[in-house]
Amino acid sequence: MSSKIRLGILGGGGDSLIGVLHRVASSMYDKYQIVGGVFNPNWENNISFAKTLGLSENRVYIDFDAFIEEELKLPVSERIEVVSVLTPNFLHFPMAKKLIENGFHVICEKPLTTTLSEAKTLESALKKANTIFAITYTYTGYPMVRQMREMIQSGVIGDIQKVDIQYYQGWINPILLDKSLRKTIWRLDPEKGGVSCCIGDIGTHAFNMAEYLTGQEVTSILADLNTRYDDNPLDVDGTILIRFSKYVKGVIRASQIATGEENGLEVKIYGSKGGFNWKQENPNYLYHLTDNKPLQVLKPGHAYNGALSLNGTKLPPGHPEGIFDSMGNIYYGVAKAIRNEACDSGEYPTMHDGVRGMKFIEKCVESHKSGNIWLDI
Repeated sequence: MSSKIRLGILGGGGDSLIGVLHRVASSMYDKYQIVGGVFNPNWENNISFAKTLGLSENRVYIDFDAFIEEELKLPVSERIEVVSVLTPNFLHFPMAKKLIENGFHVICEKPLTTTLSEAKTLESALKKANTIFAITYTYTGYPMVRQMREMIQSGVIGDIQKVDIQYYQGWINPILLDKSLRKTIWRLDPEKGGVSCCIGDIGTHAFNMAEYLTGQEVTSILADLNTRYDDNPLDVDGTILIRFSKYVKGVIRASQIATGEENGLEVKIYGSKGGFNWKQENPNYLYHLTDNKPLQVLKPGHAYNGALSLNGTKLPPGHPEGIFDSMGNIYYGVAKAIRNEACDSGEYPTMHDGVRGMKFIEKCVESHKSGNIWLDI
């Protein structure tokens, strides 16, 4: 029997981008072996896709309930150990809850759930189960994001003064322009996507990045959201003012109708002694700004980087690493936690981060609907 961690996957079949990302990421450090799962609610598509992965048919299940029932019949030494939940948002809660209650470790796509109440229920269940739970805020896995975190926390740029994080996409714009298409996208359906589209999908990434990098928690927000059309119930754009404390403030700007934009996550953090600038679309360059020195450019793989960054760097300097590597680093951190190996607190986002994300989403929607007012998180 392989010593690799036995991994099951829910969702992510066919041409799913998220599915490919997680499967490749899980293979990077040779820590996991995909054993089975439920990849599609249609049985024929499910089993056909599983065959393309070379999986045994007896570990591919007709639905989630069968997955749980049949896996629990197996000896612990053969049973799937950790399950990746890659389904639409509304399925995260029921699946994660049942997995936690039955002793499985979980790697869940974000947002954690569709409501804060569900998120808190999962948090309580996890405390009782004492298993590992990770939520895939993918961008925390980039080596230069991790380097930025270490440098900020060691005081390189001094006391934080300003946080400005932008996440602009344009993919939903052509769909939104066509009224007949708006009802076909699950992210625009409150029953499946939750109370928010844009903020729930990408705004929460920006929020997580703000707290991950600064080591501080946002205390209050003021949100101005945009649905663009009266018949569209969920936001597709938003600007959120954030406060960490009386003198530490910032802004999160998120949009999925930024025409022509691809995946424009950009981080700017300024302290009393310097600042950082990082862009997801060019992730191997971390720009360090100061008042009295020329602009410095840091890149991954060099000895001047810290342990957290180097631990997530797989190639020599000058060899570009990207989104697959970032997700792979999160899977690596989870593997270490499952095997009770030493693991830095910055190696994978936890249940706490998922709950924080849900608080942010709900407060943004509430702030907007209440007339764009300040609300405590």
